[in-house]
Amino acid sequence: MDVRPAVRPTQPQQQPQRTMRALRDRRDELAGRIALGDRVAVERQHRLGKRTARERLELLLDEGSFVEVDMYRRGTTGAHTDGVVAGSGTVDGRRVFVYAQDFTISGGSLGAGHAEKIHKVMDMAVATGSPIVALNDSGGARIQEGVMALNGYGGIFRRQVEASGIVPQISVVLGPCAGGAAYSPALADFTFMVRETAQMYLTGPDVVQAVSGERVTHNQLGGADVHGSMSGVASFVHDDEESCLADVRYLLSLLPSNNLEPPPSCEPPSDDDDVRPDLASLVPVSPNQPYDIRAVIGDVVDDGEFLEVHEGWAANVVCAFARVGGEVVGVVGNQPLVLAGVLDTAASQKAARFVRFCDAFNIPLVTLVDVPGFLPGTDQEYGGAIRHGAKLLYAYCEASVPRVQVILRKAYGGAYIVMDSRSIGCDLSLAWPTNEIAVMGAEAAVNVIHRKELAAAADPDELRQVLVARYADELAHPYYAAERGLVDDVIDPAQTRAAVRRGLEMLRDKRRRSPARKHGNVPL
Repeated sequence: MDVRPAVRPTQPQQQPQRTMRALRDRRDELAGRIALGDRVAVERQHRLGKRTARERLELLLDEGSFVEVDMYRRGTTGAHTDGVVAGSGTVDGRRVFVYAQDFTISGGSLGAGHAEKIHKVMDMAVATGSPIVALNDSGGARIQEGVMALNGYGGIFRRQVEASGIVPQISVVLGPCAGGAAYSPALADFTFMVRETAQMYLTGPDVVQAVSGERVTHNQLGGADVHGSMSGVASFVHDDEESCLADVRYLLSLLPSNNLEPPPSCEPPSDDDDVRPDLASLVPVSPNQPYDIRAVIGDVVDDGEFLEVHEGWAANVVCAFARVGGEVVGVVGNQPLVLAGVLDTAASQKAARFVRFCDAFNIPLVTLVDVPGFLPGTDQEYGGAIRHGAKLLYAYCEASVPRVQVILRKAYGGAYIVMDSRSIGCDLSLAWPTNEIAVMGAEAAVNVIHRKELAAAADPDELRQVLVARYADELAHPYYAAERGLVDDVIDPAQTRAAVRRGLEMLRDKRRRSPARKHGNVPL
């Protein structure tokens, strides 16, 4: 008789009860772990003198305003977020879209999923007409993903170009930004960098040494000061992340959300006085004596406050955002303290890009002119001075926003034309009694026109003085251009702020229809 043990049916394993509370607790626990990140990696980031992606977003955005997207996204890193924190928040109550690369996850390297998150917030920014702020801190393309990582970068670059002139784009470099990734800050409207921790270059120090034998550190090759003073890639340079992100907030407060909106206005200063007597003494009457154009700007704008762009690069021209009567303006001014205020290749590029940004985003332009001409020399001519000067000329000719020009002292030759003269479309040209508009200075003109007489004169110096005085009286006196309608008014320097404010108010509703075309051909 076959006696077998009875087979007992297996009891089903008790499953934990699925309740909404349990599911919510699990979700909250997971979200909390993701937000905290890896403790060791976070500590390493802090030892490098850098904040985490989420800490940076807390500094940038209004408290409690950040709404994250794709927190649970995972790619080849295996970590949630895939190395980038993306979403939207507000700055002073106004909507912005942001992404912050997370160096604690695989060095912030960019793979396909990482890039798709960035694509998503960029698309939403354009769809809603909101600025885009990118916080860069990445080791570059994720090598393990090969061409898919490169494809991800291409998608970012294409969207940046499509968004250009539609919404403001700000790039903040807070760590490494190497190789193809460097093109993203280069395509942005404004780029911020932090000293010591931020580096940006196409090929690193090892490659440079292998190819050229030159030894160079990361900071020497692509640090903040290099790009802030030599290459011109960095618009703003800061000593720390706190002041950097504070200035990003300040810049956003001066910009419209998109190209269909006016810049944000505010109440003008309550104790505002349009009469600024100091202006009459700030600028010396002698055309060759230097002064700081920033002091003039400070006396023309509200509360003496302005945000200078590219302060350390091409300092012979100053470009700044400010307010006049509570309304945002872009100011361009020659700087006599540097190279006597001449225009050169770098200054022309700097001012041209600034003018084009202001025009794209409905920001009126105020141009303060004190220019002796273009910088002479073979270096400039070989370096494309004509082509680069044409960029500034093109930018002003193309600009349809209100444009007010103030000629403080000298305005010679082609540089006078390029600095938003009446002939290229300036709406209102004002001049101080110290203005001198001419093809060249009186003495240089006399040396050319009367060279034969001077060569034959018994006392050429005495004759030169007589001829210079005559030339100045007849062709370069303060009212010569006004008599011919090329200057609308010769004003008291102390009344400059009042005249500029009234001019901008008069031009506020300016409209100009451009002829239909695909686009112009900027002399790049």
